Amino acid sequence: MRAFVFAVLAFVTLTSTAKTAPLPEVDLKNLLAGVRQNRSTQADFQEQRVLRLMKKPILSSGTIWFQPPNKFRREVKGNSPSVTVSDGRQLWIYYPNFKSAERYPLGKGSPLDSTVAAINSALNLENIENTFQITAIKSDKGYELTLLPRTGSMKRAFQKLDLHINENLRVERTDMLLPNGDRIVTTYSNQTRAPVPASSFDFKPPSGTEVTTPLGR
Repeated sequence: MRAFVFAVLAFVTLTSTAKTAPLPEVDLKNLLAGVRQNRSTQADFQEQRVLRLMKKPILSSGTIWFQPPNKFRREVKGNSPSVTVSDGRQLWIYYPNFKSAERYPLGKGSPLDSTVAAINSALNLENIENTFQITAIKSDKGYELTLLPRTGSMKRAFQKLDLHINENLRVERTDMLLPNGDRIVTTYSNQTRAPVPASSFDFKPPSGTEVTTPLGR
């Protein structure tokens, strides 16, 4: 579970901005509506996991695909590759180097429901007004949003989620502060709005893969 949170929740950044007044509620609603209309379906990412117990951050990179409201695919490249896929009903994490995969059911009170809901909210900003306390300010290069989780289950997943939205109304950087003080900082590039094939969100373990169900279902 802990590895899943670290590997998947890759969305937030700390940015230096001038202190300004928060956006009025009507302007915030218009901003969120604009982002939803202009949201990307694919992007490359660079990620830093800043762990309190390690002197240097853990770096990774890859590509993420997204289909509203609750489907995503995240492929990490490099020496420790992984593939994370959610079709809204179940979530898979596949580790090619170890020929192993973990399957997590979603819905029906799954412990991962709140975590995956937070991921989807950060990706498409749908209904985040009901899930988070939101403040936003206008910066020189876009907007800075701070999201604080409202529910206890989400608070156990992270303390705070900061997003930088660029002038084109796309989420460009994210910085997530975890309950233990660790951070996950992600920068997105090469964003597109091209349709994503439905098959991208279907995962079948390759032959010879050892499949486990950590939640026992």
